Amino acid sequence: MTSKQAALRLEKVERHYEQGENRLTILDGADMEIEAGALVALVAPSGAGKSTLLHIAGLLERPDGGDVFVNGESCGAFGDDRRTAMRRQAIGFVYQFHHLLPEFSALENVMLPQMIRGLSHKVAAERARELLGYMRIGKRAEHRPAELSGGEQQRVAIARAVANNPFVLLADEPTGNLDPTTSGYVFDALTALVRQSGVAALIATHNHDLARRMDRAITLRDGKIVPHVF
Repeated sequence: MTSKQAALRLEKVERHYEQGENRLTILDGADMEIEAGALVALVAPSGAGKSTLLHIAGLLERPDGGDVFVNGESCGAFGDDRRTAMRRQAIGFVYQFHHLLPEFSALENVMLPQMIRGLSHKVAAERARELLGYMRIGKRAEHRPAELSGGEQQRVAIARAVANNPFVLLADEPTGNLDPTTSGYVFDALTALVRQSGVAALIATHNHDLARRMDRAITLRDGKIVPHVF
């Protein structure tokens, strides 16, 4: 794989925090590439910098040095408006809690990011129904989040995250609140969607069983991104 093939690339990324007179280094020349259609597990203990890495990769936080490339495009010099546009168009996010809007149905939750992007109600609805069907919850499309199970809520959240056909999907413990059986079912749906859509997925998880099922696993050590050894 060459860098040009990477949907997400971090190049010599630095991130430091000042704590009084001390400097805490989270990322120190961190490099990473994820190709389209790949599932990569991010496995590291709490406090190691997983959230910082995801925030920088998702353009939610600026690194102190280095650059982030999304589909080959350097994002380092982007202003706030351009970063926001890139997040909206090219990056999808899934969190441990679904963060669905409670007053809207599952269908409407998946439609919203598309309509914000400028798609018509009809086109957004068709895409949303297609995704919910693919996630095997099409029959629950008109239900609000409170009427859905935890696994159903998370599948709606995943469908929403990929509604705009992003190049990159970032997930932070997406099955962390689910029981093992439901967790496995949601992960299967997520895997199928990644393969079908060709999105590059970076998934932070403490679940080693799920991590082993991905294409590879990485961790953070001394500010570097290195392969994770189970």
